[in-house]
Amino acid sequence: MIKNVKAFTAAILVISLNASLIDCSFCGADLRSAHLQSADLTNANLEGANLEGANLKGAKLTNANLKGANLQRAYLRHVNLRDTHLEGAKLGGANLLGAIR
Repeated sequence: MIKNVKAFTAAILVISLNASLIDCSFCGADLRSAHLQSADLTNANLEGANLEGANLKGAKLTNANLKGANLQRAYLRHVNLRDTHLEGAKLGGANLLGAIR
């Protein structure tokens, strides 16, 4: 199981559909254009992570820490954002259609 990820420079992170990433730390990670569809990121720490253009369709981000994260142009359709910490997150151009808050 993945627990701590710092950076994937010049690489695209592809996680299998429905991946369990509960309690993982991606703090400050470069996850631009990552494919995280339907991933379970419950309690994950994504503080300051760069998720620009990432695909998180249907992901579960319950109680995740996204403080200061870059989610510009991210695909966030049907994501679960219950109790998610979004203070200072950049959401310009993000697709949030059907997101649950």
